[in-house]
Amino acid sequence: MQSCTQSLDSTKKASALFLLSPHVSSGSFHFRPQGPLPNPSHHRLGGLDFECCGACDHHTHPVSPERGPPSRTEGSGISSYGKNPQDVPKAFEDCMQKVQGQIPAHLHRSTRIYLGATAGMRLLRLQNETAANEVLASIQNYFKSQPFDFRGAQIISGQEEGIYGWITANYLMGNFLEKNLWHMWVHPNGVETTGALDLGGASTQISFAAGDKVGMNSSHIMKVSLYGYVYSLYTHSFQCYGRNEAEKRFLAILLQDSPTKTNLINPCYPRNYLTTFTGGYIFDSLCTADLRPVGYNPDDIITVGGTGDPSLCREKVASLFDFTACRDQEACSFDGVYQPKVKGTFVAFAGFYYTASAFNLSGSFSLSAFNSSSWDFCSESWSQLPLLLPRFDEVYARSYCFSAHYIYHLLVNGYRFTEETWPQIYFKKEVGNSSIAWSLGYMLSLTNRIPAESPLIRLPMDPPAFVGTLAFFTAVALLCLAFLVYLCASSGKQRRSQHAFDHTVDSE
Repeated sequence: MQSCTQSLDSTKKASALFLLSPHVSSGSFHFRPQGPLPNPSHHRLGGLDFECCGACDHHTHPVSPERGPPSRTEGSGISSYGKNPQDVPKAFEDCMQKVQGQIPAHLHRSTRIYLGATAGMRLLRLQNETAANEVLASIQNYFKSQPFDFRGAQIISGQEEGIYGWITANYLMGNFLEKNLWHMWVHPNGVETTGALDLGGASTQISFAAGDKVGMNSSHIMKVSLYGYVYSLYTHSFQCYGRNEAEKRFLAILLQDSPTKTNLINPCYPRNYLTTFTGGYIFDSLCTADLRPVGYNPDDIITVGGTGDPSLCREKVASLFDFTACRDQEACSFDGVYQPKVKGTFVAFAGFYYTASAFNLSGSFSLSAFNSSSWDFCSESWSQLPLLLPRFDEVYARSYCFSAHYIYHLLVNGYRFTEETWPQIYFKKEVGNSSIAWSLGYMLSLTNRIPAESPLIRLPMDPPAFVGTLAFFTAVALLCLAFLVYLCASSGKQRRSQHAFDHTVDSE
């Protein structure tokens, strides 16, 4: 997903911020403001609401079944321009025209642009570093020619992507700061942070606060300082385990087991569904390079037929993971990667949300509900799917079953969520009107909107004790006031009685 976020401070328009951060792994380009955010600066992110999607790879880009594919302009994810870096501007031109029309001309020069690329460009850099550098250079040249304050383009690491997603989720949920009774920003007392699960096109990330008892000898444990508070954060990014690259690897494995190299049966595709791919579509990726067949030809046509067998699909999808590498190890996920035991609540966004949404599931639900819904969906024939999906699109519809079983193995056998802990996962796309994505955390980091140290109001004691003390002194003050009122009333009554007595004496 690629996203750009514009923020216009109505009181300080000269310092307006425009964030452009392509998440190239799923080949889309969004322009979507995030809505008002809960932070001390009261900075409201603009009131526009549209998306520009650069030639979204329709095979990979997730979409909400309720809304259907967003309106989009054509172009491609920037990593696809590795062989023709000079054409990279095509991915941005239509969107930038919309942006220029939405931001007043006198604010263009004071509007900053940042560009961050993730898994798609990470893969391109590993595969061909020269090509990746040329793509970034072409981007630099294009944006320097635009009437904005371009601040550079960079490829962020998978670990950074995971941290930014975690920051976004907790920032939007108000887990870092809250207003007290005096409308001052303080750290919430007793509020736990939520973990973040992000499923993109080329990689997937898990991030959560692991607690102080977790050792720091792992490279996956990071000390993250926000507003003066330090969090021990576990984060890991699995390259090639994004939904799109995982499906390519799945097709490659099926082809290895197929009696012919031009036809294969896919139990995860709907019954009676038939399609074709080129060999290059499956094997030109770095993630499938080691699975290329002998005599591989990128122009070969491979015919794929679906059988709609959810049981066999789940069995076959498990082959994408190496669970044996973590056998008898409690602090391990898969492929021998260290991971402490998951704890607390999690928010699952991006591909996680869109897959669950296809089965009419969102928020928190049981593992059995997920299994039941996905099983029913996967058992349907291809002809029935248009009746189940409000907005039908072939490339999304055919892959929902694979995605469901992939998510099951990733979360249950990989991250080790159980029947009991699964309901602690909340499948969400946004908080309020603000999208959950790594790009907001990236923006906050680049603009120092969440400083490591912050002059927050700190109470001299814990809030419960402070409130109790305040209530005690308030009660004492009220009693004193009541006693003073009583004395005044008694004194007035005494004076009136004395005046009446003197008047009676004088009359006699």
